[in-house]
Amino acid sequence: MFTGIVQAVAVVAAITDRPGLRSFTLQFPPGFCAGLEIGASVACDGVCLTVTALGEQDSADFDVMQQSLKLTTLADLKPGSPLNVERAARDGAEIGGHPLSGHIDFLATVASIRRPENNVCVRIQVPPDWMRYIFAKGYIAINGASLTVAEADRKAGWFEVWLIPETLRMTTFGAKGEGARLNIEIERQTQVFVDTVRAAIDERLGPLLPALEKLLAAQGQSLEALSEPPVL
Repeated sequence: MFTGIVQAVAVVAAITDRPGLRSFTLQFPPGFCAGLEIGASVACDGVCLTVTALGEQDSADFDVMQQSLKLTTLADLKPGSPLNVERAARDGAEIGGHPLSGHIDFLATVASIRRPENNVCVRIQVPPDWMRYIFAKGYIAINGASLTVAEADRKAGWFEVWLIPETLRMTTFGAKGEGARLNIEIERQTQVFVDTVRAAIDERLGPLLPALEKLLAAQGQSLEALSEPPVL
């Protein structure tokens, strides 16, 4: 498990391709690898990877399967590419963000960036089927960083996050531009809640769903709105 608090920015030192597998050598800041062992988990831009070898001077190797390359931005990395990293949380660790599994759900794209004084607002375009799990004031993980959704437009398929200077300093987000691809992990409790409500509605209403959707639409409502988690 990870907490979504990025601990450092690592750099790709080398890439080795083998049949069905790509190996990355990552260079970490001094001290990051203290106590790190082979078999340990490290979130790399939000993707949980296993240490396969330890090098000198705070470097380590990781193997990535073709399926993971296909589903994440790891396929875009080149020697010199920076990425957010976090070591696995220890028992009793403070959860400064929210619990993450390191399993990426989908890829999103930076649609636009606004830069008011001392802040950055990033609008992110999302595949339509995933917007049902994204709500204003809810949690989301972007490239391994736990962030709060500021605004979300389900019909238009985007959400926004605000980045403070400290977040920009500790992560790679400051280097992202429009069109950049991002790894997204949705908040699991939200997913369970939404899927449970939708399954219950489908099971109980069945053939009545089209009529209900039409009625709700006439009132400016939707089934998606009904499945939103309550705001506490």
